[in-house]
Amino acid sequence: MTDFDTVLNRHGTGSSKWSRYPDNVLPMWVADMDFPAAPEIIAALNERLQHPVLGYGIARTELRDQIVADMAEKYGWAITREDIVFLPGVEPGFNMALKAMLAPGDSVTVQTPMYRPILNAPGHWGLVRQDAALTPSSSGWVMDEASFGEKLAQSKALLFCNPHNPTGKVFTQAELERIASHCQSRDALIISDEIHCDLLLDVRQHIPIATTSADAADRTITLMAASKTYNIAGLKTAFAIIQNPDIRERFAASRLGMVDSVNILGLEATLAAFRSAGAWKTDLLAYLQSNRDFLMGELANRFPGIRCIAPEGTFLAWLDCSDLKLAPNAQSFFLDHGKVAFSAGSEFGTAYDQYVRLNFGCPRAILEEGLHRMAAALSHI
Repeated sequence: MTDFDTVLNRHGTGSSKWSRYPDNVLPMWVADMDFPAAPEIIAALNERLQHPVLGYGIARTELRDQIVADMAEKYGWAITREDIVFLPGVEPGFNMALKAMLAPGDSVTVQTPMYRPILNAPGHWGLVRQDAALTPSSSGWVMDEASFGEKLAQSKALLFCNPHNPTGKVFTQAELERIASHCQSRDALIISDEIHCDLLLDVRQHIPIATTSADAADRTITLMAASKTYNIAGLKTAFAIIQNPDIRERFAASRLGMVDSVNILGLEATLAAFRSAGAWKTDLLAYLQSNRDFLMGELANRFPGIRCIAPEGTFLAWLDCSDLKLAPNAQSFFLDHGKVAFSAGSEFGTAYDQYVRLNFGCPRAILEEGLHRMAAALSHI
């Protein structure tokens, strides 16, 4: 059984998260958890490394069959082996989709705030981004359907994210059906980043938007991976599920020499994660939910000037520091005065300079230290 309370020293391991800032800064920014991978994954990697040849890899039939079985068991979603396209990451996946299916000058709708790779992706291909903002409410993050419909009417595609990064919103069946209906009426492609689909809190259920209707299945490119849930992002393995064969063919053709084969160890780790690490995932989710609840309680008790809608999924919290009027912005303020590094709100849209994204996928001691540093920083105002 994994002890999620153990603090591991990640300095000197080539960790992006722990290398960006000086050693005296506590990193709580990128969506990378500070937990060891499941023992089942480490065992599978060790077993594969007993064979000394590490050439180009392909997904074995066992992995394709495991994903087919998982989609049926988790979501009642009947896909085939052929529907699966393996990728070295979700980010290459949505960029491939935009390149393959849209032309320069076309528009694509994005729901802001949104994590930077999705915000930047339309610009890579000469596309126009239409921002449809999610807004906070007493019932959570909600979309303005009139505004959403107006933006989508100008677009050839929706670049969607569920569970949503950075808010942690998990879209409901009714919301997904309305979004899919809008896309159908406007003949818009759906590119759905569902990388956090297994990271659900409060016993919520993820619903792939492609499962909401036959039409949605026919117009959706769904992007998934084991990487976030099982903390194996460095192994660079993901997959697309594309049931429409014409879209799948165009998508695969868009590799254009830029998106190569997938990491052979990542394929093995993904199979082990889905096949054998279910108990580890259950323990992880319980720990993340406890961290989320602790964080929300501390914010309410110690940081009344910071607002946060409790995330329903992911291990990310979207903190609104607007009432504090932190200068020059919230991220820089906490970095300069507290030596704690969050993701800057401005990375998620120009309207969010006074927000930060906090990663609570860490041992409780690190989360407590991060909050202590926040409080110390705020003592300067």
